[in-house]
Amino acid sequence: MTVSVRALSPGNRGDAEAFARVRMLALPYVFFTADSVEHVLTRLPPDARYTALLAEEDGEAIGTAQVRLAHDSPEPGQALLNVYVRPDRTGRGAGTALLQAGEERLAALGAREVFSWVLDEPADRLFAERRGYRPGSTAQFLLLDLAKAALPPVPAPPPGVELRTADDFADDPRPLFALDAECTADEPGDVDHLLDDYGTWLDETWRHPLLRHDLTTVAVADGRPVAFTAVRTDGGTRYGTGMTGTARAHRGRGLAKLVKADSLHRARAAGFTEAHTGNDAGNDAMLAVNRWLGYEVCAQEVHHVRELA
Repeated sequence: MTVSVRALSPGNRGDAEAFARVRMLALPYVFFTADSVEHVLTRLPPDARYTALLAEEDGEAIGTAQVRLAHDSPEPGQALLNVYVRPDRTGRGAGTALLQAGEERLAALGAREVFSWVLDEPADRLFAERRGYRPGSTAQFLLLDLAKAALPPVPAPPPGVELRTADDFADDPRPLFALDAECTADEPGDVDHLLDDYGTWLDETWRHPLLRHDLTTVAVADGRPVAFTAVRTDGGTRYGTGMTGTARAHRGRGLAKLVKADSLHRARAAGFTEAHTGNDAGNDAMLAVNRWLGYEVCAQEVHHVRELA
């Protein structure tokens, strides 16, 4: 059996489908489809120097890697490399081959630090640490049985606040961009990200094929969005929230709880049966919101970092 690694070809539907299939098997808590794989491959800014890698064993796709510079970080020289192998195809050298190929590409691009998410499992962590990666912060994946859960009622909005959806901003999403940028700047993590390009945000985020504008709830005060929860779905019955954020001036008013509860109720009414979300393990406020909604932790990842020579 021979393992080989190659880059995905933009526009090759078979490559995109294979990447999505492997990634969903290895990381079922995050949604990937052929459309979303192609979207990232073609819409990330050139400064990211993004590459998607596929590991194959005698023609069968068994592993994936996403390789890019942290182009939106204010700290130069940072890079991201995430490797995942099908759980039933580990131990065949795919992970090592993907990691080596990714690191070689990033070194050639001048990266100094490589950050990588690693599943919080003994074998995965040992794999990373043996290759020089040091563990850092932890993130949690949470799951809610939306078909059976007894969802708490949607709280009453505070005075002066009304609920809308992202659809209501279709003609001019710039106010949502401004709110997303403010919340992203305050998001905890080992790598800082700066949202400062509206056109890039439109391409990457607003037009992402899995984003559901109709299920993305937005709290509005004085005509401006002040809190939101961004929703993606997998094309079936699985629903997931990514960024949930509140404007600094409106924090402490229960708006995160409000927008997440509203979106979940509407998702269940639309027929979604499984809800996913994620949390930085140190974000106690958001963890409390998710527990109130009924989410339970189902897996964890640990952020690792390695300095490249």
